[in-house]
Amino acid sequence: MSLWSRIADALSALAKGEGLAAVFDRLRTAPERTVAFTIAVIALGAKMAKADGRVTRDEVAAFREVFTIPPGEEANAARVFDLARQDVAGFEDYARRIRRMFRETEAPLCDLMEGLFFIALADGDYHPDEDAFLARVAEIFGLTDRQFRTLRARFVPDAVPDPYAVLGVDPEDDLDAIRKVWRAEVRETHPDRMQARGVPEEAIKLAERRLVAVNQAWEAIVAERAA
Repeated sequence: MSLWSRIADALSALAKGEGLAAVFDRLRTAPERTVAFTIAVIALGAKMAKADGRVTRDEVAAFREVFTIPPGEEANAARVFDLARQDVAGFEDYARRIRRMFRETEAPLCDLMEGLFFIALADGDYHPDEDAFLARVAEIFGLTDRQFRTLRARFVPDAVPDPYAVLGVDPEDDLDAIRKVWRAEVRETHPDRMQARGVPEEAIKLAERRLVAVNQAWEAIVAERAA
């Protein structure tokens, strides 16, 4: 059964009158977590779409930046988006339930934040309200300010990215310590590691952006130290 068929089943299991938020209290174990992860990205993305005041049906296309949606499955993705947009539950309620779902580890939550950054930047613009939205979600997820700044530095083109911020290290750290962080990031970006955390195969492209960013940051630091 495909990921999108499993998503359709999860939505069909909602009782009459239940909102999408109820899904996050049910899908807590593998392999259901891959379903929950996908629904979480789409649902929070739908809530975030309201942040910049531009909510259109075309926003479903932005999720193609994160997921491969096969022909004929667009309706399932659109249904999640619409349910989230119509749900009276706020994004903070969604975020708290998602945090409980992944309570034993923060790695999937960082992966999920990357998906949201993908969506926020899909139109080439990063609205201040989107930044506030993502900062609040990260806070509810229990991520530190430094973790949020590191994620932000990998996605938001404010200026030439600070390679130390991208890797989440300090300029005062010695090169060996920075190398260990870089290698750990590369390991965690491996598709097998991500799938073990509950990231669906369809969303492994999340790792591609991260790998490019961390490798470029490492190369920039090495070049700077050699100068």
